[in-house]
Amino acid sequence: MKVVVTGAKGQLGTDLVDLLSDRGYEVYGYGREELDITNFDQVHQVISKVKPDVVIHAAAYTKVDLAESEPDQAFAINAYGTRNVVVVSEKVGAKLVYVSTDYVFDGTANVPYHEFAPTNPLSVYGKSKLAGEQFVRDLHSKFFIVRTSWVYGKHGNNFVKTMLKLAQERDELMVVHDQIGCPTYTVDLGNCILELIQTEKYGVYHVSNSGHCSWYEFAKAIFEEAGIEVKVNPCTTKDFPRPAPRPAYSVFEHLALRLNGFKAMSNWRDSLRVFLGKL
Repeated sequence: MKVVVTGAKGQLGTDLVDLLSDRGYEVYGYGREELDITNFDQVHQVISKVKPDVVIHAAAYTKVDLAESEPDQAFAINAYGTRNVVVVSEKVGAKLVYVSTDYVFDGTANVPYHEFAPTNPLSVYGKSKLAGEQFVRDLHSKFFIVRTSWVYGKHGNNFVKTMLKLAQERDELMVVHDQIGCPTYTVDLGNCILELIQTEKYGVYHVSNSGHCSWYEFAKAIFEEAGIEVKVNPCTTKDFPRPAPRPAYSVFEHLALRLNGFKAMSNWRDSLRVFLGKL
């Protein structure tokens, strides 16, 4: 099976290329330098030449706060860049995976979001990713929209690495406790995507590690599992104002995975332990 991965140099993309290669797939991974998704002709040329069976679209504009002052850039990449990948993937008959986000929700719920819950993004980033989802639904016939949240892994910047770095510089930290979500390890996310592409069980999927926590609880768990002594103090979102609003509650229910017979995602704390063991 031939698989094209966009955003192959990113946090998830790098792990996806490794996982696919290990499983014997013929992988074509493209970073921004090799494939500018906002350039339709280039997308057409690259994907048409490979004629993949599957395209995993992990490339995205992910600078959440910067997007508030660069909306054109965010929509050019996350909406129209996605459209370009979608149109060409459909043309060559490839299945498509679009990696989306918990930011498509407003975070005002008090029960976990399932795949059919109404979306209502608050930030430019969330709106641009939802626009990408819409192009997938409108223009492709064999798609998996995979929404994920609080992603961390070996490659790229993420909360786990930031906490470990800060622990070397300080013995006391403030971390917000009023945002609740599901941490997700890139390897678990990647393995779930590999399961999906072997099927024709198309649709929207919420893929995160199971269970949930606040950023404060996540930080405490990181230091406990790493055996690092740091005092972590809870604070509120208001104490740390950011340009882009964050969903206060973005806990996922894995309804689609469950009803379509896929195996349950491992608990976030167990996956954190595995990750730190490898790190």
